[in-house]
Amino acid sequence: MESLQSKDLKYIWHPCSQMKDYEDFPPIVIDRGEGVFLYDIQGRRYLDAVSSWWVNLFGHSNRRINRAIANQVDKLEHVIFANFSHKPAIELAERMVNIAPRGLTKVFFADNGSSAIEVAIKLSFQYFQQTGKPKKTKFIAITDAYHGETLGALSVGAIDLYSKIYKPLLLNTYKVEGPDCFRCKYGLNRDTCNAQCFEYMERAIEKNHEEIAGAIIEPMVQGAAGMKIYSPVYLKKLREICDRYDIHFIADEIAVGFGRTGKMYACEHAEVSPDIMCVSKGLTAGYLPLSLTLMTDEIYDAFYDEYTTLKAFLHSHSYTGNPIGCAVACETLNIFEDENILEKNKMKSRIIKQKVQEYLMDIPYVGEFRQLGMIGAVELVKDKETKEGFDWKERVGYKIYKNALKHGVLLRPLGNVVYFMPPYVINEEEIDLMIDVARKSVKEYFGII
Repeated sequence: MESLQSKDLKYIWHPCSQMKDYEDFPPIVIDRGEGVFLYDIQGRRYLDAVSSWWVNLFGHSNRRINRAIANQVDKLEHVIFANFSHKPAIELAERMVNIAPRGLTKVFFADNGSSAIEVAIKLSFQYFQQTGKPKKTKFIAITDAYHGETLGALSVGAIDLYSKIYKPLLLNTYKVEGPDCFRCKYGLNRDTCNAQCFEYMERAIEKNHEEIAGAIIEPMVQGAAGMKIYSPVYLKKLREICDRYDIHFIADEIAVGFGRTGKMYACEHAEVSPDIMCVSKGLTAGYLPLSLTLMTDEIYDAFYDEYTTLKAFLHSHSYTGNPIGCAVACETLNIFEDENILEKNKMKSRIIKQKVQEYLMDIPYVGEFRQLGMIGAVELVKDKETKEGFDWKERVGYKIYKNALKHGVLLRPLGNVVYFMPPYVINEEEIDLMIDVARKSVKEYFGII
């Protein structure tokens, strides 16, 4: 164990980490996974309550997906995707269009979520350059947005932790105050919300619509912001104003798609269809890097011309449309259909809510539990009445995360938010373990007996 850990620290720079932390908290070396559990090289197990960064849908080492990979490897591992194609990509594109929100009819392949966002931004920008509205060069997003960590994606994000140092490199974009239902300044809650907070977006668009190409948003849940859940009314209003001013509604469904919010896509909660939609993460059930950007025929048609016009969309990745990734994505869709996943998740979502209310809500530092589908978030506060939060430098969530690992549950936090985003194969006994360890770890941190 020590040897592998020391080699890791000698050669590897881990993501989203201050490597100095690893001096007294070295990396846990995982040997294998099965179902909701990960096993380290010493045989200790950890319940993966965050689906390994929100990607694993059907458990580790899923037999159906393993077979899909094995079958595809024996046929074709990869082929250039320019002027060539293959059956898994064609099948995946057709099936995605059939289950996507209405009007999304074309599919562009990339290899990760940030790349899908880059594709969306470039598509929207180039579309207006080619359709007689060259002033439309900017994008608008809301506070606490997270859309990835490449430069374009950071430009439309609004979390300083990720983007502040790079601001001289980023695109000039509009950022407006977004929803905050936990600390609503209008005194409303999610059930009574009329999205009055949309006034900030409305004013910004009305003032600057001539130069705004697209409005980008994480539908229903702002993930990296701490699983901030907001009203579908906000999305309805955004769709309407985008239509009014010829602005692309860009839905970042990377984290919230594929059943995570209780519906296949989070946009369905508001019964709206975006002009461009980005998906990744659960697309391959946590197995392989793959992303898709879906768009309308109207956008696609603006690029369709003789090559000499330079209207072509010149964006590519070496592994675009990888056959193995596409085969896995097709099997992911098969599992949704064959095993009635969305219906089963409704029951599991209710169980998680019931257990949290029973075992966590009596802790004085638990300010709120918010949930949508298979996303649950516990926000920790200094004072329940004032909703005052902890300073980020106190690293409350991180310390609770370390406590939970000692008890065998991976509960990676988002600031002062401890969240549950487990694989869909989790059962009630495993939910009990997840919630029990969360309770124990929070109480240990705060010294509650």
